[in-house]
Amino acid sequence: MAFGYNINANGIRQHLVRHDGPSGAQKLLLVPGITSPAVTWDFVAERLAAKWEVHVLDVRGRGLSETGDLDYTLDALANDAIAVARTLDTPVLMGHSMGARIALRANTCDADAFAGHILVDPPMSGPNRRAYPSKWPWYGDSIMLAKRAITFDEMKAFCPTWSDEQIALRAEWLHTCHWGAIRQAFDGFHTDDIHQDIPGLEKPARLVIAGGATVVDADDQQEVRDLNPAIEQRIVAGAGHMIPWDDLEGFLAAVMDFEA
Repeated sequence: MAFGYNINANGIRQHLVRHDGPSGAQKLLLVPGITSPAVTWDFVAERLAAKWEVHVLDVRGRGLSETGDLDYTLDALANDAIAVARTLDTPVLMGHSMGARIALRANTCDADAFAGHILVDPPMSGPNRRAYPSKWPWYGDSIMLAKRAITFDEMKAFCPTWSDEQIALRAEWLHTCHWGAIRQAFDGFHTDDIHQDIPGLEKPARLVIAGGATVVDADDQQEVRDLNPAIEQRIVAGAGHMIPWDDLEGFLAAVMDFEA
């Protein structure tokens, strides 16, 4: 069973979608990527709920969480994750893409709030590093089209490999992504140094890598090993950056045996 709910945490309204797991299951807080409202992760969360009680966050400026003239820095997003986690009794924190960067910074700010971390294909870009592989127009252009009602075919041009259901859902919800929030997050991929946060992960942690993308390449994988050998690494071979969209079963195989 899935249902949405709102809480006030870190001073704003935070909306989440909950998927009930087995009785007494450990809680998992899932923080999606840069333009993924919580509802777009339903097809993943309902499978994760075989193990965890899953709570998927609408990151501020997206979905049904508070939006508008807010602080959209990485530190603000990390503090949101911490505040939400404090209401969930030390959950596992799973973050995808931007969400994984949020997870790293949240651990630096308050490691006691989480039981462990699953970091799914975090952008490894940053100051004096190579650029994030995706370019801004892919985000900015699609958001501007969504603001005036993007058609299915227009959205398919941005996401040609996705299923019809996934494309339709993105077309329905992308307009909820605040342009300024997305722009600041994208710019932050190049200005925020998340590598400084990697050595501080002391609780169980796993890095899940899209083998068919270059967001976390072989050099990045070695750098993570050097910075924190305790972080386990799993590769989903052939999957693009949106790993569950490309290979849901491969993604589940990479995460469902995580223990914290």
